[in-house]
Amino acid sequence: MTNTRVLSLNNLSKRFGSVVANDAVSIELHRGEVLALLGENGAGKTTLMNMLFGHYLPDGGSIDVADESGDMRPLTLGHPQAALEAGIGMVHQHFTLAENLTVLDSILLGSESLLAWRHKRKAARAKVGRIMQRTGLTVGLDEQIGKLTVGERQRVEILKALYHDARILVLDEPTAVLTPQEADTLFENIGAMTKDGLSVIFISHKLREVLAFSHRISVLRHGKLVGEIATSDADERVIARMMVGADTPTTPREAMAPGAPVLALKTTTVKGDSARTSLHAVDLTIHAHEIVGIAGVSGNGQSALARLVSGLATPDSGELLISGKPIHRFTPPVMQKAGVGRIPEDRHHDGIIGAMSVAENLVIERLRDSDVQKYGFLQQNSIRSHAQDLCKDYDVRGPGIDADARLLSGGNIQKLILARVFECMPDLILANQPTRGLDMGAAAEVARRLLEARARGAGVLLISEDLDEVLALSDRIIVIHDGQLHEAHTNDREAIGLMMAGEQA
Repeated sequence: MTNTRVLSLNNLSKRFGSVVANDAVSIELHRGEVLALLGENGAGKTTLMNMLFGHYLPDGGSIDVADESGDMRPLTLGHPQAALEAGIGMVHQHFTLAENLTVLDSILLGSESLLAWRHKRKAARAKVGRIMQRTGLTVGLDEQIGKLTVGERQRVEILKALYHDARILVLDEPTAVLTPQEADTLFENIGAMTKDGLSVIFISHKLREVLAFSHRISVLRHGKLVGEIATSDADERVIARMMVGADTPTTPREAMAPGAPVLALKTTTVKGDSARTSLHAVDLTIHAHEIVGIAGVSGNGQSALARLVSGLATPDSGELLISGKPIHRFTPPVMQKAGVGRIPEDRHHDGIIGAMSVAENLVIERLRDSDVQKYGFLQQNSIRSHAQDLCKDYDVRGPGIDADARLLSGGNIQKLILARVFECMPDLILANQPTRGLDMGAAAEVARRLLEARARGAGVLLISEDLDEVLALSDRIIVIHDGQLHEAHTNDREAIGLMMAGEQA
């Protein structure tokens, strides 16, 4: 790392109506530096980076970027192509990929004219292959984006940014779907590239990675830059206080004796169209008062397991029992009636109907209840009163209960889903990536609610690609690899990481 500036954000401000997303934020980035940008959900991190990349036009301020000779020049604001030409690459938290394209076409998109007589696909394929080999981020180049899992799409976003030879790389939660070894390999390679002059802005909620791989930390709170600190002078408590203004509360996981089985899979097979959508003769039992964590790299059968327990997939063979009763018909209403509560992986796509109000989304799974509708008519007063109570209890913040749910931040959408699930007191909770993309405070609240459910007698199936989360919350850990389940008889990160990569303990 040098003291040579490559980027200056100068008093950047951005408003959305009455909401101030960024308030005169100034940040510098140096050549070869990894800068961690931290803050709670809604603190303004992504808005700031979207102004840097040209997706948003600032209401005030300017941006200067070093050219290839090192001279600082003003960046044309509000134009992504100008950012790309200035050597800025961005990996977004929410993906920007066209589902009908292949992986290779998605990576190439924007790098050459669509009207070009010949496309240099062979050279491009070779270059992407070298990047995959260097970073360990593998994905089939001829696979269609629409058939990829969430984790695989994130890998494509990282590969796309690296393919375009960025001198400044913005990474928004880049390791959410990697094993610990893969994450370490990625950062080791990024570290090697920073020695060659690459500069990185790294947004993450994984403080272990922030402390291990960044040089400096900048913290936003309520749209303002509230502090900067050298990583060597920081620890998790210091960062937490900077982010939220106080220590983040933690809920201890007390030892509890497991109760009766609430979920049993017996030699259950789901034949998907690929390994990532298949399960192969798996056995799994979850008891009351127990959290079972499923650890694994995205694309190893998690989606098949989640769809099966949600009632969205039917097993090709084997048996599934909820609280000792076999399930013969697999639909979401059947599973819900059997006592299954579902926290989906993609909260935006599967967790809410964005065009419906917050209040309507909170009752969408209880439409047959008499306090929700009678004789085909919605009981609006009851629905609104119910929504006000739940939003208060679960601290769902936003424009109000009558506003479209799509207007909520990711963290508040997750709180809405938690409120809808936990109020029904389910016997089994499917928590699929429940804290992905959430800040420390929101993630701590999710953990607290899951542990409360465990304490009252629910069983929890926790599917997460965040190994720290699995280790912190789980009574037992099961590793999923290639559609098969293997119990981990250890809490050692290294050993579990190797199992996630296919090496059995």
